[in-house]
Amino acid sequence: MAISTITIGFLVALATLLFSVPVAVTLAAAGLIGGLAMIGAPMVQSLGSVVWGVQNENSLTAIPLFILLGELLLRTGLADRMYGSLAAWVGRLPGGLMHTNIASCALFAATCGSSVATSATIGTVALPTMRERGYPMGPTLGSLAAGGTLGILIPPSVAMLVYGSITNNSVGKLFIAGVIPGILLSLLFMAWIMLDSLRRNGTARAEQPIPLAEKIRQSRHLLPPFAIFGVVMGSIYAGIATPTESAALGVLMALVLAAMAGSMSWKALNHAFRNTASLTGMIALIIAAAFILNVTLNALDVPQMLSRAVTSIGVTPTTFILLLIVFYVILGMFLEVLSMQVTTIPIVYPIAMALGIDPIWFGVFIVLMSEIALITPPVGMNLYVVQGVRTDGGPIGDVISGIWPYVIMLILFTLLMWFVPEIVTWLPEKMS
Repeated sequence: MAISTITIGFLVALATLLFSVPVAVTLAAAGLIGGLAMIGAPMVQSLGSVVWGVQNENSLTAIPLFILLGELLLRTGLADRMYGSLAAWVGRLPGGLMHTNIASCALFAATCGSSVATSATIGTVALPTMRERGYPMGPTLGSLAAGGTLGILIPPSVAMLVYGSITNNSVGKLFIAGVIPGILLSLLFMAWIMLDSLRRNGTARAEQPIPLAEKIRQSRHLLPPFAIFGVVMGSIYAGIATPTESAALGVLMALVLAAMAGSMSWKALNHAFRNTASLTGMIALIIAAAFILNVTLNALDVPQMLSRAVTSIGVTPTTFILLLIVFYVILGMFLEVLSMQVTTIPIVYPIAMALGIDPIWFGVFIVLMSEIALITPPVGMNLYVVQGVRTDGGPIGDVISGIWPYVIMLILFTLLMWFVPEIVTWLPEKMS
């Protein structure tokens, strides 16, 4: 009875999300109405302490700090100079500035934690130059949208913070686990760009050569993002700072570096803090609503019943992962990342644990599925972000046509990660 009622409630919640009802309203209403209907007033009376506890969760305080870190890099111009430096080094590869898009997204993601911010920032910097030089729009926009997805895989990552909070796993280990997959995915994307450029043009497009002395001179603009990444991840890996403390160190370092570069201003700070407050408020509200729903689900013993049902019918871990890939690819066509995470993790996580899947590996898997959600139409957030920063008035079909090779690569890489789990687990084990 409980399972059938929850199934109906889940489908109704998905339907309301598809009709653009705010995510937080949908989740909170499902938790409250379901709790009252199935349990009664005692369950509702406990929600105040639950919401209070969520908002005071130590790991979640890192979210506004990492968002602020990315905003500072964007508003103070450090990201623009970083793009120019990387173009000097990788622009000569077959595919030209499309390699710079991927490399810049990866490096910006290593200090930001947000895919939307990564796509918007690098797209704003890259598109005018690439349009002027005659790059084809489809592959160009596809590389920007796909490169932006690295923002939630390469640490620090807001998506990993949310997963760690919901499942009570180590955020530090999740961050470390995303390093190798993030690097390998970046290289895989660049390899595709090289092969595709050769296939389409016969001869690969590349930028004009730049003297070595000029490359070295421009490399000074790469020091800020590398230094921030080193401080943030180094302090976590060495065990001398929590994710929240490392985020605070990163923000402090970004402020100092921006001031040293002469790009700090009150206007930049005003934009950075306002956007940070807006995004943080949205995320905090959604997470609080998700925990309200989780209280109802746990009170009804739904995750445990599903876990027992899956294990009793003999579903293997491999079958479960393949089913989840199909499920998330379809779900990602209609829901954005945070909505998808908070509605599904409380249900699929206990099943994964019952099947003996490593929780840190599963966290990176969920993030990879979220990456696919970011670039699958009709609701892929990065598609609209990249389309929004272009000024030529072209159709969104250009972005969609350029993104499918990256969707396929993400799915294939997920399968590789399943059969070679050390890609994810090796670094966290070394950390232990």
